[in-house]
Amino acid sequence: MPITRKIKKVKNKRYMPGFGITMGLTTLYLSLLVLIPLSMVFIYSSALGWSKFWETTTDPRIIASYKLSFLASLLAALINMVFGVLIAWVLTRYSFPGKKIIDGLVDLPFALPTAVAGITLATLYAPNGWLGKWLPLKVSFTPLGIMIALIFIGLPFVVRMVQPVLASFEKETEEASIALGANRFQTFWKVIFPQLIPATLSGFSLAFARSVGEYGSVVFISGNMPYKTEIAPLMIITKLEQYDYAGATAIAVIMLVTSFLLLLIINLLQWWSRKRYVNS
Repeated sequence: MPITRKIKKVKNKRYMPGFGITMGLTTLYLSLLVLIPLSMVFIYSSALGWSKFWETTTDPRIIASYKLSFLASLLAALINMVFGVLIAWVLTRYSFPGKKIIDGLVDLPFALPTAVAGITLATLYAPNGWLGKWLPLKVSFTPLGIMIALIFIGLPFVVRMVQPVLASFEKETEEASIALGANRFQTFWKVIFPQLIPATLSGFSLAFARSVGEYGSVVFISGNMPYKTEIAPLMIITKLEQYDYAGATAIAVIMLVTSFLLLLIINLLQWWSRKRYVNS
């Protein structure tokens, strides 16, 4: 009996810190970097009072900036979701000259300063720019230009989320599907795509969240025309420049709550799709 208990103690011995220490450090770290700063946003905005808070956040100019920010971010994330999966597929499944260069270019928006990206895109798509002068539509200083900037900064999130899933996918499953009579489209849609849905939704949510709060790459190409091309982060900066800190945090609260609810819905869809795939 003593030997058995000793063996059990050795098996139960952990060489890494236990749950209590790691949970405490995690909570402290998140509190200092996330929870406390976010709580200060609500505290500062509460100084306005409900009537002033409502008046600030429902101003027609602010509402127009909300609509533009969330709609452009949603459309950009949807486009990235489609083409991000396509790029990840090409980089994972095929070998071709210059593959490593293209793979490195995917991460370029992570390394490039957003202000530089904004100036470059605004110059490129200007009416007299290299690309803008050949396009039938005006891009710079329009909502379309804003969406292009958001596509640029959000694409890597989808590619890098989907790529590892494709790389770890077993080709025997595809071969079995083809052997049973399925064509390539049916194999992709019925066998491969269901496994990509959770990763694709994760990439979509990351790209969307990144786009909603983007400022540097958008402010130059948008033109900042009131009621037309002003984004919500620009309105926050405008309030801060006017030393209206409470008004700036009030706008931030609306963006924070709305983004949280949208991301919660996306995460629930991701959980549902993963559960459905496992049960099937």
